[in-house]
Amino acid sequence: MIPGFAARLPQFAQAWLPRRWRTPTPIPLPLWRKTLTQHRFLHSLSASEQARLRQLCTHFLAEKEFHGAHELVITDAIALAIAAQACLPLLHLGGVRHSPDGDALRALDWYEDFVGIVVQPGAAVAQREVTDGAGVVHRYREVLAGEAMDRGPIMLSWEAVAQADGSAETGHNVVIHEFVHKMDMRGIELGQHPAGAPPLPPGFLGTRSEAEARARWQAVMKPSFESFCEAVSLAERFGGEAPWLDPYAATNPAEFFAVTCEAYFVNRERFATEFPALMPLYDGFFRPGR
Repeated sequence: MIPGFAARLPQFAQAWLPRRWRTPTPIPLPLWRKTLTQHRFLHSLSASEQARLRQLCTHFLAEKEFHGAHELVITDAIALAIAAQACLPLLHLGGVRHSPDGDALRALDWYEDFVGIVVQPGAAVAQREVTDGAGVVHRYREVLAGEAMDRGPIMLSWEAVAQADGSAETGHNVVIHEFVHKMDMRGIELGQHPAGAPPLPPGFLGTRSEAEARARWQAVMKPSFESFCEAVSLAERFGGEAPWLDPYAATNPAEFFAVTCEAYFVNRERFATEFPALMPLYDGFFRPGR
């Protein structure tokens, strides 16, 4: 086991304490600065945002367990790179239950349903099985850069994670993608599939009820998803201009939400140009009151 916070198990003795009373191992300042420098979308945050992100990462690292697959050694740098990107969507959020107590660390409640993060050196190959309408079972292999399991661990390819800075130009970020899936899974029943609609806070965009908030969300997301699917279809079938984002977003609303969130966080300016209707919606959720 390597020294440093990446190798430490969660502090079970402190687990029953509120986060604000816990004393996790501080992130060394040189490593923190290096991590910011290596990711321009983190380095461009304001000083106060970077301070809050560092606080979230400190507790995230104390609560999660990293496991390297195929002899990959999880260094402090690997763990922190993942933590910083995973905590970015939480930067301006409160807890899942939207408690008004002002405790910034409640944002980590969005990830409280799991502990393990498995890091593969490269892409993973998963065995899949689906049954079609005629009852025929189809088995196939799927190459994955990451996967989030409901009430289970997250798997990430370090090869993909390490390319985060360069991939920001195309709006891609595998860590944000998988952790946003976890946010989308909050509130669904076991066995259900996420629908690209995380739990929304009271008063979301001026709405007066949960039903009204959900309706407001879907009124924007549904046509945006359908428009993207149409653009993908035109590009693939008729040689039209390919959309900026990964066509995988056309798979279903949950993947559309995850893929567009990647771009929202790592290339906000281009995202605002490509998805003007989604910008106020995502700001209303991820940056409430700003």
